[in-house]
Amino acid sequence: MMERQEQDKTINNGHPVISIRGLYKSFGELDVLKGVDLDVFKGENVVVLGRSGTGKSVLIKIIVGLLQPDKGSVNVLGQEVTKLNGKDLDALRLKIGFSFQNSALYDSMNVRENLEFPLKMNVKHLSKQEINNAVEEVLEAVGLKDKIKQMPSDLSGGQKKRIGIARTLILKPEIMLYDEPTSGLDPITSTEINELINSVQEKYNTSSIIITHDLTCAKETGDRIAMLLGGQFLRMGKFDEVFATDDKQVRSFFNYNFIK
Repeated sequence: MMERQEQDKTINNGHPVISIRGLYKSFGELDVLKGVDLDVFKGENVVVLGRSGTGKSVLIKIIVGLLQPDKGSVNVLGQEVTKLNGKDLDALRLKIGFSFQNSALYDSMNVRENLEFPLKMNVKHLSKQEINNAVEEVLEAVGLKDKIKQMPSDLSGGQKKRIGIARTLILKPEIMLYDEPTSGLDPITSTEINELINSVQEKYNTSSIIITHDLTCAKETGDRIAMLLGGQFLRMGKFDEVFATDDKQVRSFFNYNFIK
C-alpha cells in the first residue's frame, strides 16, 4: 500500500488552478463556511477532510457554480466563477470532472452508453470510431474493459465508482473533484479506489480536490490535507503535519478513525 506522505513528489507551485479567498456561506442561521482560503496547484491532490455536515460538499458545489457564496472569490483556471454567465460557466464545467458520491450512472444505459453520453452531448464532431476509442481508453484506465456491456445494476459498488470516474475522465478534464470516493465501500475496494485516484493523477496530470471523512483515503491520496472544522481550515499540510498537534478536535477525529 502506497502512503502519500512518504512520496518524494514535487508539485508545480506556479499559478494555482483553483484559488479561493475569504469564502463565506450560510443557510439561514447556519454558518457553514466562515472565511475559507485554499489554493490547488497543477498536478496536485488536495484532500478536504472533515466530519459529515462540515461544509465539504458545499465547498465543491461553490467551485463549480452550483451554489453561490455569500462572500469571497473563487477563481478556477483563471476565471472568477461567481462572475461567469451561464454559457461561460458551462464551458468551464467541461474542464472540471465531478465524481459523485453515488456514481450517478444512468440505470437505463449500459456501461458503454453511460460513457458515450457526455461525449455525444458535449463534443459534436467525433466519429463513431473516435467515440469507441475514447470509451475503451477510459475503461482501460479504470480496469473495467470487460464490463462494457454490463448494466449498472450488474456492477458492484466499487465498479460503479470506477465507471463513474471513467465517465468523468472521458472529457479529459483538467480538474477532478471527488465527493466521498470511498463512502460505503469495504476496506479492500476502498484501497483500490484510492489507487485509482492516484493513477488518474499520474496518467492525466489532473489537479484534484478529494472530499472525504476517511483518514485512510486522505493518507493514501493527498499531497496536502486541508482539515475543515467549524467552517474554517483548522490545519493544512502533509498528513503527518496536520495531525502533529494536541488540539482535541483534531486528535479526536484521528482517534475515531484509527483507534476503535
